[in-house]
Amino acid sequence: MAVRWAFKVLCALFGALTLSGSAWAADPAGKAACPALLQQNLLRLQDEKPQSLCQYSGKVLLVVNTASYCGFTPQYKDLEALHAKYAGKGLVVLGFPSNDFAQEKASNKEIADFCENTFGVKFPMFTKTVVTGADASPFYKQLASATGKKPSWNFFKYLIGRDGKVVDTFGSMTNPSNRSVVSAIETSLAAPVPN
Repeated sequence: MAVRWAFKVLCALFGALTLSGSAWAADPAGKAACPALLQQNLLRLQDEKPQSLCQYSGKVLLVVNTASYCGFTPQYKDLEALHAKYAGKGLVVLGFPSNDFAQEKASNKEIADFCENTFGVKFPMFTKTVVTGADASPFYKQLASATGKKPSWNFFKYLIGRDGKVVDTFGSMTNPSNRSVVSAIETSLAAPVPN
């Protein structure tokens, strides 16, 4: 009986390892398939607890590297407006504070307080992240590899479609409320959710 149980556990582990190596893997919660790009566990800004990006499978994602002391910092307001307007249709804005360009606060708590108190940010934010160079986070390395583009400054934007593939990129000077960004988001939201 114990041998049979051990065999079942080994088979289950092997199956999980096999799935995780594919382009899509089952979400840990068993909800839906998770594209390879989203197979990341990152720390949430507010409490530094791990979060799986697989929870956003089937959503349209606008990924932005942010900073508190940048001329583009007021874009937080427009990012939050986009998130609020389109969240019910499947858009999630994901913020990644970064000090790559020497314009971010010292601690994650300071960043979280600043975002909430100054701009009322409610969209998901993650802990301070390296977004460029050899030390870039695996997520940002994958984004750069998929697009051939890496952030050249704060508030660079990657738009990821429901299928987990990057649809477009937008530079720091392109405001989130810009018609090109909104149009790309609306087109992506109109796509069916993958099975």
